[in-house]
Amino acid sequence: LKSWPSASLKCTLNRPPLQRFIFSCRQMTDLIHTEKELVQSLREYIRAEEYKLAAVKNWASKLDALTQVSTSDPEGYLAHPVNAYKLMKRLNTEWPELESLVLQNPSDGFVANMSVHRQYFPDAEDQTGAAKALMRLQDTYQLDSEAFSKGKLPGVHSNAELTVDDCFDMGKTAYNDADYYHAVLWFQQSLKQLDGGEEAVVSKAEILDYLSYSVYQMGDLPRAVELTRRLVAVDPSHERAGGNLRYFELLLSKQLNEMNQAYQPASEESIQLGTYTRPKDHLPEREAYEALCRGEGVQMTKARQSRLFCRYQDGNRNPRLLLKPMKEEDEWDNPHIVRYLEMLSDIEIEKIKELAKPRLARATVRDPKTGVLTTANYRVSKSAWLEGEEDVVIDRVNQRIEDITGLTVETAELLQVANYGVGGQYEPHFDFSRKDEPDAFKRLGTGNRMATFLNYMSDVEAGGATVFPDFGAVIWPRKGTAVFWYNLFRSGEGDYRTRHAACPVLVGSKWVSNKWIHERGQEFRRPCGLTEVD
Repeated sequence: LKSWPSASLKCTLNRPPLQRFIFSCRQMTDLIHTEKELVQSLREYIRAEEYKLAAVKNWASKLDALTQVSTSDPEGYLAHPVNAYKLMKRLNTEWPELESLVLQNPSDGFVANMSVHRQYFPDAEDQTGAAKALMRLQDTYQLDSEAFSKGKLPGVHSNAELTVDDCFDMGKTAYNDADYYHAVLWFQQSLKQLDGGEEAVVSKAEILDYLSYSVYQMGDLPRAVELTRRLVAVDPSHERAGGNLRYFELLLSKQLNEMNQAYQPASEESIQLGTYTRPKDHLPEREAYEALCRGEGVQMTKARQSRLFCRYQDGNRNPRLLLKPMKEEDEWDNPHIVRYLEMLSDIEIEKIKELAKPRLARATVRDPKTGVLTTANYRVSKSAWLEGEEDVVIDRVNQRIEDITGLTVETAELLQVANYGVGGQYEPHFDFSRKDEPDAFKRLGTGNRMATFLNYMSDVEAGGATVFPDFGAVIWPRKGTAVFWYNLFRSGEGDYRTRHAACPVLVGSKWVSNKWIHERGQEFRRPCGLTEVD
């Protein structure tokens, strides 16, 4: 407040003159208006607090209903990939937004809770991983974005849905990774839902901006022009729209002139799965692998089926199997793959999972050049390693594997337990080391991986098959069973036909445990043959 010059004082005050501050009537009038503005600001503050409280109440109600559903059957809830993705998104994006809202008027209790639990929250990388998992499922099982958005998965009916903003965020994840193929699919779905009247935070202009540029990157200039024109109509003052439109039109004009063609308006059909060709990647057998995951292209003929049998396996009259031999079924004739029924009991499975859960970490693969374990994008799962000395169940399972196969497990690797959640997979790979990677298992000193014994510890609602692209075999998970095959011929040469993959889990959670049996110690248990491929 400025001092009030006495010379301009024309108002009579019913109190002694102020010694420190002397005000004019105009300044007093200004103060009246200032006070009014303060009251207005106070009311805006009250409305903001009420809005904040209403928003928090709405959040609490929504999450109360959501957590009642999710906590009633956590594994069942997380079995749906959309639920898993949205959980990641909520904890990484939306809960921190709520924290920021509450922090506008500090709440010690809430902030303390957030601080305690934040260390366990997924981060941006986790959210990105969950988004990419949905895209992986989308590709493998040929599901369009709308199917995912509405929670419509094969054989599954769910209320798990993606909003306009969810779809836009999916598109942004792909866009930031320069994956314009998936970016287009998800931006298009976001726009479709927004055009359908769904409310959203993201604006139509923002979606069109990203979509038009992504379409341009896919080489579809006519559609890029049409989408950018729509963007200009929606937001004439957009900072990039006008320049982009002129650039796209110029490129399209040059393209048409070079091809001696007249301009044809872009198709009015919305972009969907199949509109554009998916770019090729590092995996040569991608199409065959994904087809097998869908149950397509399986090379099981009637002639081959006639060569498959079932039998009781007593481990060459092993004393532990005489009274209760294993039930053995042929899954494939050549290379020979067998399945053992009732390999693990439910009690054993739960014990193995109990021991493994605290140690589950991102699964690793051996670097073919160094032999050191490292993570890889083509293997997406959590795994843990269990020693026989840790629990009698592990020791018993190891002994059972030795009894059944007739191979010693003294030189085998530890029992590896793996959990494949939403989109979890292991792309086509060899279990054994090839000639160009001689040091892969050098540190173990036990030779190459001779055989693989794979236990299925859960049923999977959809997806999750083990496939062999080279000869078109598909093996579906069945809880309590195990499959076994040799990776090496008797000569020690690798059987390259055994390149296999764990298909992405579409719905459910896949638990497996495997034992990789090595060469050392098998000299008299599996002697060399007379030829290289015996």
